[in-house]
Amino acid sequence: MPAPTTAVIGAGISGLTAGKMLLDYGVPYTCFETSDRVGGNWAFGNPNGHSSAYRSLHIDTSKHRLSFKDFPMPEDYPDFPHHTQIKAYLDDYADAFGLREQIEFQNGVVHAERLEGGGWELQTQQGETRHADLLVVANGHHWDPRTADFPGEFTGESIHSHHYIDPTDPLDFKGKRILVVGIGNSAADIAVELSSRSLQNEVTLSTRSSAWIVPKYTGGLPADKYYVTTPYLPLSWQRKLLQKMQFMAGSNPELYGLPKPNHKFFEAHPTQSVELPLRLGSGDITPKPNVARLDGETVHFEDGTSSGFDIIVYATGYNITFPFFDEDFISAPDNQIRLYKRMFKPGLEDLVFMGFAQATPTLFPFVEAQARLLGAYAVGRYRLPDVAEMERVIDADQQKYTGHVLDRPRHTQQLDYFIYEHDLRVKEIPAGVLRAQRDGAPVLAGRAARSVEGAADAVVATS
Repeated sequence: MPAPTTAVIGAGISGLTAGKMLLDYGVPYTCFETSDRVGGNWAFGNPNGHSSAYRSLHIDTSKHRLSFKDFPMPEDYPDFPHHTQIKAYLDDYADAFGLREQIEFQNGVVHAERLEGGGWELQTQQGETRHADLLVVANGHHWDPRTADFPGEFTGESIHSHHYIDPTDPLDFKGKRILVVGIGNSAADIAVELSSRSLQNEVTLSTRSSAWIVPKYTGGLPADKYYVTTPYLPLSWQRKLLQKMQFMAGSNPELYGLPKPNHKFFEAHPTQSVELPLRLGSGDITPKPNVARLDGETVHFEDGTSSGFDIIVYATGYNITFPFFDEDFISAPDNQIRLYKRMFKPGLEDLVFMGFAQATPTLFPFVEAQARLLGAYAVGRYRLPDVAEMERVIDADQQKYTGHVLDRPRHTQQLDYFIYEHDLRVKEIPAGVLRAQRDGAPVLAGRAARSVEGAADAVVATS
């Protein structure tokens, strides 16, 4: 079966993993990357502005859960590697599988238009027009900051955690009254760092929903090594068991003065932090509920109290954004986008999304699982079901993975990696193989008109 000419947008985790699997399947492709380097979010100081890594950042998932299955992390890496080690790992991954040769650096896709009859016309950063039969979107979803919209106006300095580097960059965070809004992992890390007594700051942490705080270690081992779900028991039963056991981890934020969570354990993404409970318990961080309104340098909270601040750091998450698509064609309002198996938009068979999920407890093997389906699809071994069935499954999967969580933009893409991977490997890919054998390979523009040999250039340039 002739392979489709394929374009991949982005050379971060998802783009690299997609590219590696396409090469494994013998599919010619070109990866378009706006930056001069691979790594996306993990390229500290990435010149394309898409990195959210701060200087002290360590990954919150242990290397034991994070490693690609076919490319383990180095044995000498610590349990929770620093961002520089994650970047080095991705560089080694790209080099080991010859992925750099497929990447056009500083030549991202600025506009993608679907052609009548299928296929894509791409306008690139360097002013070229390129064409592809299959478009793989892997531009990430942790780079477009979302800021809380509180009544009133704050006259001090405000930044989003996306732009935070360290206590001296981009602002002087010394001797200041600082409010951190949010209670995710980034909020916890930044609040802890800025609350060091050596910086002489007054740090306050404000949260709308509060969060269960889980330790990174349990019994001397990374806690996520104990986290395994099974497809052979209802997820609701497994969640109830974890909820009954959570007290053993001291995860209740009320123990440390934070507001009572408005959800049960695992009904929202927990926060992983060893140091936040200690800093709260030591009086280095003052806990507060949600902000009620802003008034000059004064911030009023929902408990009726107020305080003055010099800086607000909004650790309030990100928008899912596709700047190369016309908004009326594809967008994700409130981070909602309906994708079959988190990959395919019904009715657009020549478009595949990679990595658009908040996978618990691990991301790298999640995109690796998706890449297996992508490879089989690109060579015609896997076929999608009809649109009505795809829509039905999207609803069922959304209920399975997010039906129990808070209705927040942060949780729209939540899923359980172990259940998802088992579903793809044991059910979905074999079912798609049978559909392809029965109904024929998916028809992608240009596939029937070219041979594999004639598709040597991964993306056709317009002369």
